Amino acid sequence: MAWAERILTLVPGRNGQAIAYALQSPGKRVRPALVMAAYRAVGGVSPAIAGVAAAIETVHTYSLVHDDLPCMDDDDLRRGRSTTHRAFDVETATRSGYLLVPIAAMVLAQASRDLVLPPDTLGKLAIELFQAGGAEGMVGGQWLDLEAEGRTLSLDDLREVHRGKTGALMRAACLLGGIAGEAGPTEMDALRGYGEEVGLAFQIADDVLDATSTSAILGKTAGRDAALEKSTYVSVMGIAAARREAAAAARRAIEHIERAGLPSSALAALAQYIVQRES
Repeated sequence: MAWAERILTLVPGRNGQAIAYALQSPGKRVRPALVMAAYRAVGGVSPAIAGVAAAIETVHTYSLVHDDLPCMDDDDLRRGRSTTHRAFDVETATRSGYLLVPIAAMVLAQASRDLVLPPDTLGKLAIELFQAGGAEGMVGGQWLDLEAEGRTLSLDDLREVHRGKTGALMRAACLLGGIAGEAGPTEMDALRGYGEEVGLAFQIADDVLDATSTSAILGKTAGRDAALEKSTYVSVMGIAAARREAAAAARRAIEHIERAGLPSSALAALAQYIVQRES
């Protein structure tokens, strides 16, 4: 049984329904794909790695539910359908977002058992995931992002915001795959460098799409960055330069993998997809 379906038996009533709704939303699933590609690149073979991928997607889903709330970006559309607080209500969406964090821990623990990993490896997985999803990573970056609304940021300040808000979980996805595959220090360093660069590439590409695409194509409200007066790579660099920087970051990501001698086909394809996608 998929976790979204199991939630309905674990969390009763409206809260469980909202959690399942959020988890079942369509999406690119880039972070899970990064987990699995990194795991395969360091020699992992077990299909149970899908559980680790599900855990990071659960943390990402929590971030989306809260990011869309009226006190944050106040958005009505996510992945082509109503945001969780619009489909239910603000209070339910807020509770559901918080509940997704312990659910992610449950999913991760089950994945570790399925992979037959030693307890200390589960500890490393948990530390990496929840540090990246907390105040030292995603939450801290989101805080900086909210504080920056209505201000003009320098390129360095903008990178600092997104190193946490977007980059931390992208980097963690790659490291989780490496940890689960019991990678060595050189391989982990390569995955870290790759993850940092694809996180940057992803955010720059997102900024370009927000400025140039439509809500129908994106599956979320286009033009929100400008409406919220956010500094973006587009506002700081311009569209053409931002596109070039995204492509350069993708190239740097691939170079990290190639220098370490890791199989690069899947990770390279993901890096290219991240900058060439249309939504």
